[in-house]
Amino acid sequence: MKILILGSSAGGGFPQWNCNCFNCAGLRGGSIAATARTQSSIALSENGRDWLLVNASPDILAQVRANPALQPARAVRDSGIAAVLLMDAQIDHVTGLLMLRERTTPLPLYATAQVFADLSDGLPLVRTLSHYCGVERHVLPVDGGSLRIPPLRDTALHVVPLLSKAPPYSAHRDDPHPGDNIGLIVHNPGNGRRAFYAPGLGVLTRAVEQAMAAADVLLVDGTCWSDDEMIGQGLSAKTAAMMGHLPQSGPGGMIELLDRMPAQRKILIHINNSNPILRDDSPQRAELARHGIEVAWDGMEIEL
Repeated sequence: MKILILGSSAGGGFPQWNCNCFNCAGLRGGSIAATARTQSSIALSENGRDWLLVNASPDILAQVRANPALQPARAVRDSGIAAVLLMDAQIDHVTGLLMLRERTTPLPLYATAQVFADLSDGLPLVRTLSHYCGVERHVLPVDGGSLRIPPLRDTALHVVPLLSKAPPYSAHRDDPHPGDNIGLIVHNPGNGRRAFYAPGLGVLTRAVEQAMAAADVLLVDGTCWSDDEMIGQGLSAKTAAMMGHLPQSGPGGMIELLDRMPAQRKILIHINNSNPILRDDSPQRAELARHGIEVAWDGMEIEL
Protein backbone atom coordinates (compact mmCIF):
# COMPACT_ATOMS: atom_id res chain seq x y z
CA MET A 1 0.00 0.00 0.00
CA LYS A 2 1.41 3.34 -1.08
CA ILE A 3 0.35 6.80 0.10
CA LEU A 4 1.46 9.58 -2.25
CA ILE A 5 1.38 13.20 -1.04
CA LEU A 6 0.21 15.22 -4.03
CA GLY A 7 -0.16 18.52 -2.19
CA SER A 8 0.91 19.47 1.33
CA SER A 9 -0.19 23.10 1.67
CA ALA A 10 -3.37 24.60 3.06
CA GLY A 11 -5.83 26.55 0.89
CA GLY A 12 -4.12 29.03 -1.42
CA GLY A 13 -0.92 26.98 -1.70
CA PHE A 14 2.58 28.20 -0.97
CA PRO A 15 3.33 30.86 -1.99
CA GLN A 16 -0.26 32.09 -2.00
CA TRP A 17 -1.04 34.12 -5.10
CA ASN A 18 -1.98 37.34 -3.27
CA CYS A 19 0.15 37.04 -0.13
CA ASN A 20 3.33 38.94 0.70
CA CYS A 21 3.89 37.56 4.18
CA PHE A 22 7.47 36.81 5.25
CA ASN A 23 7.25 33.24 3.94
CA CYS A 24 5.60 33.95 0.59
CA ALA A 25 7.74 36.98 -0.24
CA GLY A 26 10.84 35.14 0.92
CA LEU A 27 10.14 32.13 -1.28
CA ARG A 28 9.52 34.29 -4.33
CA GLY A 29 12.65 36.32 -3.69
CA GLY A 30 14.84 33.37 -2.77
CA SER A 31 15.70 34.78 0.66
CA ILE A 32 14.43 31.82 2.70
CA ALA A 33 15.15 28.10 2.59
CA ALA A 34 11.77 26.68 1.65
CA THR A 35 9.97 24.69 -1.06
CA ALA A 36 6.80 25.60 -2.94
CA ARG A 37 3.75 23.47 -2.17
CA THR A 38 0.37 22.85 -3.80
CA GLN A 39 -2.95 22.53 -1.97
CA SER A 40 -3.44 19.41 0.12
CA SER A 41 -4.39 16.10 -1.42
CA ILE A 42 -3.16 12.51 -1.23
CA ALA A 43 -3.57 9.41 -3.40
CA LEU A 44 -3.68 5.75 -2.36
CA SER A 45 -2.70 2.73 -4.45
CA GLU A 46 -2.05 -0.97 -4.01
CA ASN A 47 -0.45 -1.59 -7.41
CA GLY A 48 1.10 1.80 -8.23
CA ARG A 49 -1.11 2.22 -11.32
CA ASP A 50 -4.69 2.61 -10.10
CA TRP A 51 -5.31 5.32 -7.50
CA LEU A 52 -7.94 6.56 -5.10
CA LEU A 53 -7.64 10.35 -5.03
CA VAL A 54 -8.41 11.74 -1.57
CA ASN A 55 -9.54 15.34 -2.05
CA ALA A 56 -9.48 17.00 -5.46
CA SER A 57 -7.55 20.22 -5.02
CA PRO A 58 -7.62 23.15 -7.47
CA ASP A 59 -4.01 22.17 -8.22
CA ILE A 60 -4.89 18.67 -9.48
CA LEU A 61 -3.59 19.29 -13.03
CA ALA A 62 -0.17 20.37 -11.75
CA GLN A 63 -0.17 17.43 -9.33
CA VAL A 64 -0.86 14.94 -12.13
CA ARG A 65 1.96 16.43 -14.19
CA ALA A 66 4.35 16.20 -11.24
CA ASN A 67 3.45 12.56 -10.52
CA PRO A 68 3.68 10.41 -13.68
CA ALA A 69 2.22 7.40 -11.82
CA LEU A 70 -1.17 9.14 -12.03
CA GLN A 71 -0.97 9.06 -15.84
CA PRO A 72 -0.03 5.49 -16.87
CA ALA A 73 -0.96 6.14 -20.54
CA ARG A 74 -2.50 2.73 -21.16
CA ALA A 75 -4.82 4.17 -23.83
CA VAL A 76 -5.30 7.32 -25.88
CA ARG A 77 -7.56 8.66 -23.09
CA ASP A 78 -6.47 7.37 -19.70
CA SER A 79 -5.89 8.25 -16.05
CA GLY A 80 -4.61 6.45 -13.01
CA ILE A 81 -7.30 8.21 -10.95
CA ALA A 82 -9.96 5.51 -10.60
CA ALA A 83 -12.12 7.21 -7.94
CA VAL A 84 -12.23 10.23 -5.64
CA LEU A 85 -12.97 10.43 -1.91
CA LEU A 86 -13.72 13.78 -0.29
CA MET A 87 -12.90 14.60 3.35
CA ASP A 88 -15.12 17.69 3.37
CA ALA A 89 -16.69 20.21 0.99
CA GLN A 90 -14.11 23.00 1.41
CA ILE A 91 -13.26 24.78 -1.84
CA ASP A 92 -9.57 23.83 -1.66
CA HIS A 93 -10.54 20.13 -1.46
CA VAL A 94 -13.29 19.86 -4.09
CA THR A 95 -12.91 22.31 -6.97
CA GLY A 96 -10.38 20.07 -8.69
CA LEU A 97 -13.36 17.85 -9.55
CA LEU A 98 -14.10 20.24 -12.40
CA MET A 99 -10.74 19.39 -13.96
CA LEU A 100 -11.74 15.71 -14.12
CA ARG A 101 -14.82 16.44 -16.25
CA GLU A 102 -13.26 14.99 -19.42
CA ARG A 103 -13.54 11.40 -18.21
CA THR A 104 -15.29 9.09 -20.66
CA THR A 105 -17.23 7.37 -17.85
CA PRO A 106 -19.01 8.73 -14.74
CA LEU A 107 -16.62 9.65 -11.94
CA PRO A 108 -16.94 7.37 -8.87
CA LEU A 109 -17.23 9.88 -6.04
CA TYR A 110 -17.24 8.95 -2.34
CA ALA A 111 -18.39 11.48 0.24
CA THR A 112 -20.67 11.78 3.25
CA ALA A 113 -24.32 12.75 2.88
CA GLN A 114 -23.48 16.20 4.27
CA VAL A 115 -20.76 16.80 1.68
CA PHE A 116 -23.00 15.63 -1.16
CA ALA A 117 -25.71 18.03 0.07
CA ASP A 118 -23.30 20.96 0.00
CA LEU A 119 -21.98 19.98 -3.44
CA SER A 120 -25.52 19.70 -4.76
CA ASP A 121 -26.84 23.03 -3.48
CA GLY A 122 -24.39 25.61 -2.07
CA LEU A 123 -21.62 24.74 -4.54
CA PRO A 124 -23.35 22.56 -7.17
CA LEU A 125 -20.33 20.71 -8.55
CA VAL A 126 -22.18 17.40 -8.76
CA ARG A 127 -24.93 18.98 -10.87
CA THR A 128 -22.34 20.71 -13.04
CA LEU A 129 -20.45 17.47 -13.67
CA SER A 130 -23.70 15.79 -14.71
CA HIS A 131 -23.42 17.83 -17.93
CA TYR A 132 -19.95 16.39 -18.61
CA CYS A 133 -18.71 12.99 -17.42
CA GLY A 134 -21.36 12.54 -14.73
CA VAL A 135 -20.94 11.35 -11.15
CA GLU A 136 -21.42 7.90 -9.69
CA ARG A 137 -22.40 8.70 -6.08
CA HIS A 138 -21.29 6.60 -3.13
CA VAL A 139 -22.33 7.85 0.32
CA LEU A 140 -19.75 7.26 3.03
CA PRO A 141 -21.10 5.96 6.36
CA VAL A 142 -20.09 7.87 9.48
CA ASP A 143 -20.68 5.01 11.92
CA GLY A 144 -17.07 3.79 11.85
CA GLY A 145 -17.79 0.66 9.84
CA SER A 146 -15.26 -0.79 7.43
CA LEU A 147 -15.58 -0.18 3.70
CA ARG A 148 -13.64 -1.04 0.60
CA ILE A 149 -13.36 1.25 -2.39
CA PRO A 150 -12.11 0.12 -5.80
CA PRO A 151 -9.35 0.19 -6.87
CA LEU A 152 -8.20 -0.67 -3.32
CA ARG A 153 -9.51 -4.22 -3.26
CA ASP A 154 -7.64 -5.35 -0.14
CA THR A 155 -7.45 -2.10 1.84
CA ALA A 156 -10.01 -1.40 4.57
CA LEU A 157 -11.08 2.20 5.13
CA HIS A 158 -12.88 3.60 8.17
CA VAL A 159 -14.47 7.05 8.44
CA VAL A 160 -14.00 9.03 11.67
CA PRO A 161 -16.30 12.08 11.98
CA LEU A 162 -14.52 15.27 13.10
CA LEU A 163 -16.01 18.18 15.00
CA SER A 164 -15.83 20.98 12.47
CA LYS A 165 -17.98 23.51 10.65
CA ALA A 166 -19.25 23.11 7.12
CA PRO A 167 -17.82 25.53 4.50
CA PRO A 168 -18.84 29.21 4.60
CA TYR A 169 -21.16 28.72 1.61
CA SER A 170 -23.05 25.84 3.30
CA ALA A 171 -26.68 26.30 4.31
CA HIS A 172 -25.81 24.86 7.74
CA ARG A 173 -22.52 26.67 8.31
CA ASP A 174 -23.48 27.51 11.91
CA ASP A 175 -25.20 24.19 12.58
CA PRO A 176 -22.51 21.47 12.34
CA HIS A 177 -23.52 17.94 11.38
CA PRO A 178 -21.59 14.64 11.61
CA GLY A 179 -19.96 14.19 8.23
CA ASP A 180 -19.17 17.84 7.50
CA ASN A 181 -15.52 16.90 7.98
CA ILE A 182 -13.98 13.46 8.43
CA GLY A 183 -10.75 11.71 9.24
CA LEU A 184 -9.81 8.51 7.42
CA ILE A 185 -8.27 5.31 8.78
CA VAL A 186 -6.39 3.35 6.09
CA HIS A 187 -5.80 -0.27 7.14
CA ASN A 188 -3.53 -2.67 5.27
CA PRO A 189 -4.79 -6.14 6.34
CA GLY A 190 -1.75 -7.79 4.79
CA ASN A 191 0.63 -6.48 7.45
CA GLY A 192 -1.81 -4.95 9.94
CA ARG A 193 -0.42 -1.44 9.55
CA ARG A 194 -2.70 1.60 9.81
CA ALA A 195 -2.53 5.24 8.80
CA PHE A 196 -4.79 8.03 10.04
CA TYR A 197 -5.32 11.00 7.73
CA ALA A 198 -6.98 14.17 9.06
CA PRO A 199 -5.92 17.44 7.35
CA GLY A 200 -8.71 19.41 9.06
CA LEU A 201 -8.38 18.37 12.70
CA GLY A 202 -9.48 21.04 15.15
CA VAL A 203 -10.96 19.22 18.14
CA LEU A 204 -9.73 16.07 19.85
CA THR A 205 -12.58 13.62 20.50
CA ARG A 206 -12.44 10.15 22.00
CA ALA A 207 -12.89 8.56 18.57
CA VAL A 208 -10.10 10.67 17.07
CA GLU A 209 -7.73 9.91 19.94
CA GLN A 210 -8.43 6.18 19.61
CA ALA A 211 -7.80 6.29 15.86
CA MET A 212 -4.54 8.16 16.35
CA ALA A 213 -3.37 5.85 19.12
CA ALA A 214 -3.89 2.79 16.88
CA ALA A 215 -2.06 4.22 13.85
CA ASP A 216 1.45 3.43 12.65
CA VAL A 217 1.46 6.55 10.47
CA LEU A 218 -0.21 9.85 11.38
CA LEU A 219 -0.83 12.41 8.65
CA VAL A 220 -2.58 15.24 10.43
CA ASP A 221 -3.41 18.95 10.47
CA GLY A 222 -0.35 21.21 10.29
CA THR A 223 -2.12 24.45 9.35
CA CYS A 224 -0.81 26.90 11.96
CA TRP A 225 2.08 26.95 14.41
CA SER A 226 0.24 29.16 16.92
CA ASP A 227 -3.42 29.90 17.47
CA ASP A 228 -3.01 33.65 16.77
CA GLU A 229 -0.52 33.19 13.91
CA MET A 230 -2.59 34.80 11.15
CA ILE A 231 -3.81 37.61 13.41
CA GLY A 232 -0.24 38.47 14.44
CA GLN A 233 0.85 38.69 10.80
CA GLY A 234 -2.12 40.83 9.80
CA LEU A 235 -3.48 38.13 7.51
CA SER A 236 -6.80 37.40 9.20
CA ALA A 237 -8.99 38.26 12.17
CA LYS A 238 -9.53 34.57 12.95
CA THR A 239 -7.57 32.23 15.19
CA ALA A 240 -6.58 28.74 14.05
CA ALA A 241 -9.25 27.28 16.34
CA MET A 242 -11.92 29.52 14.81
CA MET A 243 -10.98 28.15 11.38
CA GLY A 244 -11.21 24.56 12.66
CA HIS A 245 -7.53 23.76 13.10
CA LEU A 246 -5.47 22.63 16.08
CA PRO A 247 -2.25 24.70 16.27
CA GLN A 248 1.05 22.91 16.82
CA SER A 249 2.41 24.90 19.77
CA GLY A 250 1.03 25.70 23.20
CA PRO A 251 -0.86 23.67 25.82
CA GLY A 252 -3.12 21.10 24.20
CA GLY A 253 -1.53 21.72 20.80
CA MET A 254 -0.63 19.20 18.12
CA ILE A 255 2.94 18.68 19.38
CA GLU A 256 1.67 17.82 22.84
CA LEU A 257 -0.92 15.48 21.32
CA LEU A 258 1.55 13.73 19.03
CA ASP A 259 4.00 13.21 21.89
CA ARG A 260 1.41 10.87 23.44
CA MET A 261 1.03 8.78 20.30
CA PRO A 262 3.08 5.61 19.63
CA ALA A 263 3.04 5.99 15.82
CA GLN A 264 6.30 5.29 14.01
CA ARG A 265 5.82 8.29 11.73
CA LYS A 266 4.12 11.56 12.64
CA ILE A 267 3.67 13.90 9.68
CA LEU A 268 2.04 17.33 9.41
CA ILE A 269 0.11 18.20 6.25
CA HIS A 270 -2.18 21.08 5.13
CA ILE A 271 0.39 23.71 6.14
CA ASN A 272 -0.63 27.33 5.84
CA ASN A 273 1.64 29.78 4.00
CA SER A 274 2.05 31.76 7.26
CA ASN A 275 3.47 28.82 9.23
CA PRO A 276 7.20 29.13 10.10
CA ILE A 277 7.64 25.34 9.83
CA LEU A 278 7.70 25.83 6.04
CA ARG A 279 11.22 27.26 6.45
CA ASP A 280 13.77 24.46 6.54
CA ASP A 281 16.01 26.29 9.01
CA SER A 282 13.41 27.83 11.34
CA PRO A 283 13.52 27.21 15.11
CA GLN A 284 9.98 25.85 14.83
CA ARG A 285 11.08 23.22 12.31
CA ALA A 286 13.92 22.25 14.61
CA GLU A 287 11.48 21.87 17.48
CA LEU A 288 9.34 19.52 15.43
CA ALA A 289 12.41 17.44 14.65
CA ARG A 290 13.22 17.13 18.34
CA HIS A 291 9.75 15.67 18.83
CA GLY A 292 10.13 13.27 15.89
CA ILE A 293 7.55 15.12 13.77
CA GLU A 294 7.97 15.44 10.00
CA VAL A 295 6.65 18.11 7.62
CA ALA A 296 4.97 16.77 4.49
CA TRP A 297 6.15 17.88 1.07
CA ASP A 298 4.70 17.46 -2.40
CA GLY A 299 5.83 14.14 -3.83
CA MET A 300 6.49 12.46 -0.47
CA GLU A 301 5.76 8.73 -0.59
CA ILE A 302 4.75 6.61 2.40
CA GLU A 303 4.70 2.81 2.39
CA LEU A 304 2.05 1.37 4.63
